[in-house]
Amino acid sequence: MSNNEQSALQQKNNAHHFNPFSDNKALAAEGPRVVTHAEGVYIYDDQGNKFLDAMAGLWCVNLGYGRKELVEAASKQMTELPYYNLFFKTTTTPAIELASKIASLAPAHMNRVFFTGSGSESNDTVFRMVRRFWDLEGKPNKKQFISRENAYHGSTVVGASLGGMGYMHEQGDLPIEGVSHIAQPYWFEKGGDLTKEAFGIQAAQALEAKILELGEDNVGAFIAEPFQGAGGVITPPDSYWPEIKSILAKYDILLVVDEVISGFGRTGEWFASQYYDLKPDLIPIAKGLSSGYLPIGGVIVGDRVSETLIEKGGDFNHGFTYSGHPVAAAVALKNIELLESEGVVTRVKNDISPYLQKRWQELAAHPIVGEARGLGMVAAVELVRNVETRERIEPECRAGTVCRDYSLDNGLIMRACGDTMIISPPLVITHKEVDELIEKAKLTLDQTAKHYGLM
Repeated sequence: MSNNEQSALQQKNNAHHFNPFSDNKALAAEGPRVVTHAEGVYIYDDQGNKFLDAMAGLWCVNLGYGRKELVEAASKQMTELPYYNLFFKTTTTPAIELASKIASLAPAHMNRVFFTGSGSESNDTVFRMVRRFWDLEGKPNKKQFISRENAYHGSTVVGASLGGMGYMHEQGDLPIEGVSHIAQPYWFEKGGDLTKEAFGIQAAQALEAKILELGEDNVGAFIAEPFQGAGGVITPPDSYWPEIKSILAKYDILLVVDEVISGFGRTGEWFASQYYDLKPDLIPIAKGLSSGYLPIGGVIVGDRVSETLIEKGGDFNHGFTYSGHPVAAAVALKNIELLESEGVVTRVKNDISPYLQKRWQELAAHPIVGEARGLGMVAAVELVRNVETRERIEPECRAGTVCRDYSLDNGLIMRACGDTMIISPPLVITHKEVDELIEKAKLTLDQTAKHYGLM
């Protein structure tokens, strides 16, 4: 499409909007997709195209699009109190009620919530909370964070540093001091000839090796996603988390479980920490908290940490203008109310997730699929040239982009993470819509295979 053929909106975007995570020069030549409206699990662009959004936006539209109840909750709160801050000995009713509600759903030992505006801000908050906690405990050297390669914890300076994505670290001299990374539990890519069980234990033991390298007295926290989302829906072997828990039990180190993606029903539990039987000290949250309808995030704080920060800490000099924004909090509260009243989380566990995962496994028989995996309402397939050797279609892992483009042509939004295709659909997707998703995914895989002469 030439610039003359682009719509007025596309041209205006090219002239004035700096798009995130984009090559803006290339994007200007092609023209961005202009999304105009959405309903249920579908989005529509200004050219009249309809797409099944198998990524729920950015992992967040748990209740689907067009929920008027959330719009009405925002309107009502805007009429009553459109904004006030939580500074200066002040709070608001929506912030109080939302914190109380989240605490009632969280693991039993977690009873307070600090509000932010996003997942990135939540992980910045975690960074400061952990360091403040250890200062108050009289162990100021415990500043080091251990994270994982290919992890994603946001795109702020701290968030990108905690994350383990090299292409982000290349811009801005990251990671900052005080953050180290260990190998990820990615059996398909890294497991070699090991069984999944053996590899899971080996990957977990990298944590103990790093603790010993840095010194227990210097390590403040281990941060990890329950499953790695943006890294490619990497679901750890069953042996991984029990071994991690065993290692952490040996050392005085906090566990941060990043549930920005996995929280609020995506695994069939309110939090993946419950799915994996973890006992985190801190849980960063965002995304599904409001189904993406308004920006809001937070940190669920375990009692050990909150009691120290409150009883010993005095002022905690951290917060944001929009912490616990009353309108965002009211929408989040209504979102949780709907997830409960409509039995969405239970339905994920007992109905739609088993159906999605059963149908997704049909893709494993495709000649360019090396592995089909998933849990709850996330799933992935690995694109390969040779199933037995796991050889990639191209050394540069560009087949995922080819596959993604075919998927869009077919009216399906899947995401490419290198040569891993991933989905994370709205939790309210129906069986019929899952069938549509699978059929379009099969067509997309066929087209990708033919593109490379592999069918």
